[in-house]
Amino acid sequence: MRAALQAAGAAAKAGLADPVLAELVMIRASQINACAFCLDMHVDVAVDKNGESAKRIALLDAWREAGDLYSARERAALALTEAVTLLTDSFVPDDVYEAAAKEFNEVELAHLIGVITVINSWNRLMVSRRIEPGGPAW
Repeated sequence: MRAALQAAGAAAKAGLADPVLAELVMIRASQINACAFCLDMHVDVAVDKNGESAKRIALLDAWREAGDLYSARERAALALTEAVTLLTDSFVPDDVYEAAAKEFNEVELAHLIGVITVINSWNRLMVSRRIEPGGPAW
């Protein structure tokens, strides 16, 4: 299962072709799901590997109130991330999907949804197994 999720995640991130956005999406889903393991890992990747700022990471939980700190494309991706992650509340609202579809072409949107789906799977695995930051993933 680990190899399958890693492969799916790598393919989705490659197809999205925006590593910073992919990390923001994975961090936001991990915040919602309270996955400390995934937060620890993806914050490190965002900052150390992709040069993301500490300020944007710190304000990610309040992205709607952060003004122009996040681009329209990032805001659309974050709204879609929240809608897909909280799918048990309802369906993905049409306006959220339409906003994302305006910012991403069809292929990018499919890969974005793939990134969101894979990180939610990882979150559920790590939280269910109570894996702490820095702990073994498998």
